[in-house]
Amino acid sequence: MSIRVVVADDQELVRAGFGMILDAQDDIEVVAEAGDGAEAVEAVRRHSADVVLLDIRMPVMDGLEAARRVCAESGCKVVMLTTFDLDEYVYDALYAGASGFLLKDVRRDDLVHAVRVVAAGDSLLAPAVTRRLVADVVRRRREEAATGTEATPQRLDALTAREVETLRLLARGLSNAEIATTLFVSEHTVKTHVSNVLGKLALRDRVQAVICAYETGLITPGSP
Repeated sequence: MSIRVVVADDQELVRAGFGMILDAQDDIEVVAEAGDGAEAVEAVRRHSADVVLLDIRMPVMDGLEAARRVCAESGCKVVMLTTFDLDEYVYDALYAGASGFLLKDVRRDDLVHAVRVVAAGDSLLAPAVTRRLVADVVRRRREEAATGTEATPQRLDALTAREVETLRLLARGLSNAEIATTLFVSEHTVKTHVSNVLGKLALRDRVQAVICAYETGLITPGSP
């Protein structure tokens, strides 16, 4: 079964280019294109899309609001697109439920890979976006500490010791296979731990798990 994709960008050449790249794949079908966020949300509803690519800066309704609506009312995965590697909306977009965040100059193969990865229920971030995300989390933690509203590690009390360790490794960017090797368990067991972490902490995906790990101080920038 093909992965049903909606491509939303206010620049016709950009969305047409992405559409051609994706539609050329045997396992991907571009079911609609949209020029703004409102059209994208409607297209996702109409075509029951599996993945939507959203330009973060669009007229009528921007990509951030579109991501919120798509994630709130469907299981469609969201990949945000931007021309800025330091886009100020990275943090908010991921909190809205986006599963991926890519720069518009992404390589053809990486774009296709990203769609496949998020459609499978995983998450994907460009390295530059990951650095910005971590910086934003650290900045917000400092602001919260200054105002007395800092997130506390007690949020992790619902997790078992093995689930906490799984979250720590996940936040370091390890794949399920790498986590399995580190913990000397099977990949199936790791998948169970990851599922438990997401469920107990009410997190949508691995991206939000990474955010949680930094917010609670479980992992800090530069930690091994």
